[in-house]
Amino acid sequence: MDPTPDSHPNRGVPTYLGPGDRAGRFTDYYPAWIDKLADDATVEGSLLDGAVQGAEAVRTILVTIRGLYDRQTVNFAGPWGDNGFVEDATAQVRGEPIASVVLVTLNARGQAQHVAAGYRPLRAVLFLSRLLGQRFAGTPYADYFLAGEP
Repeated sequence: MDPTPDSHPNRGVPTYLGPGDRAGRFTDYYPAWIDKLADDATVEGSLLDGAVQGAEAVRTILVTIRGLYDRQTVNFAGPWGDNGFVEDATAQVRGEPIASVVLVTLNARGQAQHVAAGYRPLRAVLFLSRLLGQRFAGTPYADYFLAGEP
């Protein structure tokens, strides 16, 4: 396969922006694992610098991120391997499209132990990280996110 940009079938258009019938898929989805965080749970990913530890801190960050979405479409959510869970979603934040893949690792008690979230595209990652930096300004969480105007 020719690796030049013109040989790519979608010509650089992110696949998550393409058309598709998402009706009826994971409607009213809520990540139940967010209510089952281990006391020492961690979250890390492309939106933040470093890893945040502690159930309340992880929950605060994840709920705040979800609260900034104008809309969200969950394309897939389900078990991954013996002790994991994966979610694939697209969303909009102030009209800016963003997509994510979240991998949740569960401990032996079935609690969410580690959350790794990858977001794309870069422009949206930087935008959302700055929004979160503003939202968390003056809190211990602010240093994990970009500062400045989104």
